[in-house]
Amino acid sequence: MSFRLTYATMYNPPEAMHERFEAALARVEAALGARHPLFVAGADRDAAQHAERHAPFDTALRLGEFALADRADVDAAMAAAHAAYPAWRAAPVVERARLLHRVGELLEERVYEIAAAMVLEVGKNRMEALGEAQETVDFFHHYADDFESHAGYAHVLPDDPVEGFASHNASVMRPYGAWVVIAPFNFPLALAGGPVAAALVTGNTVVLKGASDTPWSGRLLADCIRDAGLPPGVFNYLSGSGREIGEALVQHPLTAGITFTGSVAVGRQLMQQMAGGAYPRPCIAEMGGKNPCIVTEHADLDRAAAGIVRSAYGMGGQKCSALSRLYVHERVADALIGRLQAQIAAIRIGDPRRREHWLGPVVNAAAYDNYQRHLDALRSGGASLLAGGARIGAGSEGRAALARGYYVEPVLAEAPLAHPLWQHEMFLPILLLHRYHDREEAMRLANDSSMGLTAGFFGGADEVAWFHDRIEAGVTYANRPQGATTGAWPGYQPFGGWKGSGSTGKAIASFHYLAQYLREQSRTVVE
Repeated sequence: MSFRLTYATMYNPPEAMHERFEAALARVEAALGARHPLFVAGADRDAAQHAERHAPFDTALRLGEFALADRADVDAAMAAAHAAYPAWRAAPVVERARLLHRVGELLEERVYEIAAAMVLEVGKNRMEALGEAQETVDFFHHYADDFESHAGYAHVLPDDPVEGFASHNASVMRPYGAWVVIAPFNFPLALAGGPVAAALVTGNTVVLKGASDTPWSGRLLADCIRDAGLPPGVFNYLSGSGREIGEALVQHPLTAGITFTGSVAVGRQLMQQMAGGAYPRPCIAEMGGKNPCIVTEHADLDRAAAGIVRSAYGMGGQKCSALSRLYVHERVADALIGRLQAQIAAIRIGDPRRREHWLGPVVNAAAYDNYQRHLDALRSGGASLLAGGARIGAGSEGRAALARGYYVEPVLAEAPLAHPLWQHEMFLPILLLHRYHDREEAMRLANDSSMGLTAGFFGGADEVAWFHDRIEAGVTYANRPQGATTGAWPGYQPFGGWKGSGSTGKAIASFHYLAQYLREQSRTVVE
């Protein structure tokens, strides 16, 4: 790509980018309806059952048939990964890095087609889809470079001070074995590709399970890994039910470790399972957020409004980093609300294939129903709806062009602090607002959550250090109009949560991430 795309730079792309995307979209749409198999032991693998998938923006648009793995497929994938592990582990660091760079190159060559498929499958707009596809490219290159820069995490230590002997010591990091990656629906490529790249470059083999709502993205990643020439069994792809296939993968005796992205409830359950058994196994879990933003009386309100709208409503709020709780100083609350209402009213909602539409649908019927349930709870719980509050698709009384999709309006609501939705991760375009009197109250409220993934701040330059010193979150943004709480990019912002938002305290694409896929071995050799 001649245009360097990141989440922070995608707001004013060149016209050529749109032309290339639309050409790719036409090619992808022309091939809709195909059957998509699993990928096991270096070859396509058909399944006993398949499921039809339809676009969330038009439930009459059939995307294709996708294989549903069963326990026999799980056994085959785990056996393939286990068998391939010794040779892959023994491969030189430079060779593993070379192959991962090749995966990144193939992803970049196909970035427009992959983004087009994600628009169709997930319902995110083209810029979000292109950003995710390019982010996945960067994960493969970043982790390959990072592992090489650490020379495989091998360190020579001082000899023992023993007279008459030469006692040589070293610390080396070794992979675990067959690693399972369970990806979410909202970033089905990046949050699959990132941990897959990390596990592979460190010498583990991988079995990836895609989300049941978004199996296509994982299959497109599998195609790139296959075409890059990785040995059979080093990478395997399954799609199917998380409750059945995910459970079988976690419980499998050949599973050496797991990376999971999803809800707190499921993540904690997986952590307990991985800690049980004959011995504890590593579990890297990123488990969502209930992300706050504080706006002080000294904030640039235009900048704040832009960052708040982008983070609260981008991709329909279906991001673990989405802004969900807004605390605004009472002196500037009305002025900020006016700006937010104007920006929300200007959001173009509709078919995400069209460039003028910024907001597409939510992902499925369950999310569509949850939106109504949460709106009913806000109304009955004393909240004031300042913007939005209607479902406008999937058979509603809304616009005819949206009637076959799961479209909803972005919501801004001023809710009593006792309302339970202040503590519940909704994963929808619903933002709760509270007016505060002093900033210590705002900080106390911002930290009043069992989760701590991302947090935003808009205020004076002399207040930023106060915010950073007190906020309980793994990813922080101050005075950022590109996104109050969203937009981390490999190599620029490590991404990981505190408290209930993460299991390790180490962030994605950070200085410390790859070491989690390795275990240390101390070696002493006496001559």
